[in-house]
Amino acid sequence: MSRLAEFIGQTKANEQQKKAITCTEGPLLIIAGPGSGKTFTLVERIVYLVLQGVAAERIFVATFTEKAARELVSRVSNRLREIDMKVNLNAMYIGTLHSLFLRILEENRLETRLKRNYRLLDTFDQQYFIFRNIKSYLQVQDADRLLGSPAASNWDKAQKLISYLSKVSEECLQPSNLKAATETEIRLIGDFYDIYKKQLIEENALDFSTIQTEILDLLQTRPKVLEKLQGAFDYFMIDEYQDTNTIQEKILLLLANRSKNICVVGDDDQSLYRFRGASVRNILEFSNHFPEGNCQRVTLNINYRSTPDIVRFCNNWMMECDWTDGIRTFRFEKSIKAYRQDSSDQPSVIKVSDSGTQEEYFTTIYQFIDALRQSGKLTDLNQIAFLFKSVKNENVVELANFLESKDIPVFSPRSSLFFEREETQLLLGAIIFLFPNLFDDLKWKEEARLSIWDTYLAYKVRFAAKLRSDPDRHNALLQYCRKRAKEHLTLSSNTNYSFSSLLYQLLEFPMFGDYLNTSITKKNNTRAAYNIAMLSKLFYKFEYLYNINVLGPKNLPKVLQQLFNQFLRFVIEGGIEEYEDFDEATPSGCISFMTIHQSKGLEFPITVVGSLNLVPRKQFDQIDIILQNEYYDKPPFEPMEKVKNFDFYRLFYTAFSRAQNLLILTAREQGGQGRNPSKYFETLYRSTPADFNINQLHLNQVTATNVKHEYSFTSHILLYENCPLQYRFYKELEFVEVRTGGVLGGSLLHQTIEDIHKAVLRGEENQLTDDRISDWFNSNYFLLSRQQRSYMHQGQLDALLRQIIRYRDRNTGLWDRIKEAEVDVSLVKDNYILRGTIDLIRGEDDTVELIDFKSGDKPDVNSSDTKDRQLMARYQRQLEVYAHLVEERTGQKVSKMHLYFPKEDEGSPYISFLYNPERITNTIRAFDEVVNKIENKNFDMDTVVKSEKQCGNCDMRYHCNPKQYD
Repeated sequence: MSRLAEFIGQTKANEQQKKAITCTEGPLLIIAGPGSGKTFTLVERIVYLVLQGVAAERIFVATFTEKAARELVSRVSNRLREIDMKVNLNAMYIGTLHSLFLRILEENRLETRLKRNYRLLDTFDQQYFIFRNIKSYLQVQDADRLLGSPAASNWDKAQKLISYLSKVSEECLQPSNLKAATETEIRLIGDFYDIYKKQLIEENALDFSTIQTEILDLLQTRPKVLEKLQGAFDYFMIDEYQDTNTIQEKILLLLANRSKNICVVGDDDQSLYRFRGASVRNILEFSNHFPEGNCQRVTLNINYRSTPDIVRFCNNWMMECDWTDGIRTFRFEKSIKAYRQDSSDQPSVIKVSDSGTQEEYFTTIYQFIDALRQSGKLTDLNQIAFLFKSVKNENVVELANFLESKDIPVFSPRSSLFFEREETQLLLGAIIFLFPNLFDDLKWKEEARLSIWDTYLAYKVRFAAKLRSDPDRHNALLQYCRKRAKEHLTLSSNTNYSFSSLLYQLLEFPMFGDYLNTSITKKNNTRAAYNIAMLSKLFYKFEYLYNINVLGPKNLPKVLQQLFNQFLRFVIEGGIEEYEDFDEATPSGCISFMTIHQSKGLEFPITVVGSLNLVPRKQFDQIDIILQNEYYDKPPFEPMEKVKNFDFYRLFYTAFSRAQNLLILTAREQGGQGRNPSKYFETLYRSTPADFNINQLHLNQVTATNVKHEYSFTSHILLYENCPLQYRFYKELEFVEVRTGGVLGGSLLHQTIEDIHKAVLRGEENQLTDDRISDWFNSNYFLLSRQQRSYMHQGQLDALLRQIIRYRDRNTGLWDRIKEAEVDVSLVKDNYILRGTIDLIRGEDDTVELIDFKSGDKPDVNSSDTKDRQLMARYQRQLEVYAHLVEERTGQKVSKMHLYFPKEDEGSPYISFLYNPERITNTIRAFDEVVNKIENKNFDMDTVVKSEKQCGNCDMRYHCNPKQYD
């Protein structure tokens, strides 16, 4: 029996899954119902392709989230290990569509408008970027027709602009067509998009939407690049295809146009992201892109997740909606069946409700949870998840607070309660306390007033009250604050700190430091620590955006206005989410409150669905109608008058189908206007029982997420070995590093030498002139200094450029040795993913040699100094890790490893090490041991001796070594 046949014979797949796994040639549409083993099927399909001899790098797999991508990599690697097959899985293109498109852009960056070190704007960055440039949009004639009255806030106008700009990108609208429109509002969208695109180019920036426009432009205007990419991939698999948008469909069909081996997977019943530009028509019309009968279709309709009662309920819910317009049906016909059989007459769908006051309703919910806990059936609170349309709703927030008052912790990071948390308010209150003239400085004119100032005053009052609550314990903090406040009151020279540094200084004192001294294994206990880390990121982001390094007497009032009147004001009013660990969606010891969108792809033993008072609501306006009818490149699809109903039923179907053992409908029942539940749930709700026998309940445990984390030698292992606490603060809690030291020079050296190597690999050795290298150097410095907010003196720059020119001179005539430059290499191991960046040169007898460039002084290899020997050992271990990566990842034999010090003027710039298999084995074993400690959250400091050199440049030195540093 062949290995392939043996694999198919042993797989646990059902018949439909087997068909999906083995149907690899040509287009394939997989409709995967809830709990139907979609991820299992994708894993088996990937392994099946590999067993057929398909090279990993020729497979393109797109997932909806980064978490799903990491889980897929982990599960595929585990499956390959099960069948004892060694595959270079790292070469496979697995990730979200955005990350995969970004990877392709980076690999072909010289063919795009992007310069090196471009900036990727997240959602907040994008809105703030537009806000800071809002005048350029408001100056356009009739701008108010689209953005609202002059009295409307510029922050809200920026948010409105994003919705239109994203629509242009995601629907592939042509700005030139929009600008020629007769309708003023449509013309404005075209004008605004042109302005925005120019600003992105000037900033060397991308947002998530323009990642896609850049790659589509690349494919449509660079035929050689398109031909190369079409030839690079043989098989495409796209998950959650019902949530792709128009431009993503165009890009994918272009990439797959040669092989035609494109498999799309999804469920039209769970299409939720129309508000982000997703189009359910992509999955419903997928087969239309190919000749009739060419696209095969497989439906996975066996639900392995839920009880038969829950499956029946979900099916009945979808039958409540009319999915037709009288001619067409806007849903695939399917009948989901439960895998497990249940002979019990115990209901799996019940309601927990009350028609009394809100407190009585909350009490009913609490009593039900407590009864589950007391019965012993509920072994961990994370077996319960509450799902709502929004967790920011006032009633939802009050329910969470009520349950927490009853000692039932609630994990609800998307409730936007960040600025309601004690730790956030106290820290901001302390910062405000440090600037006695703040409220005067915030005034741009005598009668000026902003309502947010009342919020700041409340923070300051809360902080002062906390100080007074325990004078002895907080006396040192009070003295520090008085000292700093006095300095700021009469500031006569520049400080050596800014707001990020002030935050770290405050962590010295128990009021704030205690939040960091909790076990990191319990997410709810460390919520405050994560929030403080997030506050450090906010301050750092502000300082980056406004280019602020220190505070001084000349800039202080202006900087305070920028921080409090603009940046923090809009962050607070807009609300931000708390820390969310995507590897652990439902942390132990907590009930989870989630949005229905957030719950997609997850499953919970007990799912409690609220928001039953909702009714379908229109989500489009007249501008959307005009755009769809006149400017989209496809005619309208779903009837617009029915879209709200379709989306409503899909949303709650997704919610109901998350349940494994028990689905609970919950409502504070009330009739009349604003009734709860609304008429759309009435039929099913009335037939849902309230009686329930807890003793007959069986609950699954929450399955731990199977995700392998990435580790590199310098960013992870070395950091942990130097100081486990630093690792905990910077990597686990994700504090931002403010004092990063001499990173700029090293990055500038590496990037410019990379430019030289890539020119060599393009066959352009004759162009390595002083002027060309100087151009690369200056461009890299300009972009890096903006990115890192760090600068070098001209003398330092001149010296570094001379070192790079000297490197060019020393290697002229030897360029044929360069094989690859700055190769980003990763290796999937049993428990983690090892990553590194390497330069490869040609060795003897078909071997390769590694070279790593160092910007400092070349150490004396014969030195007896302990520090020099430790440094050399560290460098050698780093090269040994790289050697292991290259051999395992590429199969090439490594013969030597080199350090190169361009700064070395007279002697040899090299320090070389011979390849030693035994040493490398020991190095990787030690690497594995450190990873194991990290994975087990072991941040023990018993073996670490703190020193001025080690701690002096660490932002957390105030917290770890109080009173030791000024």
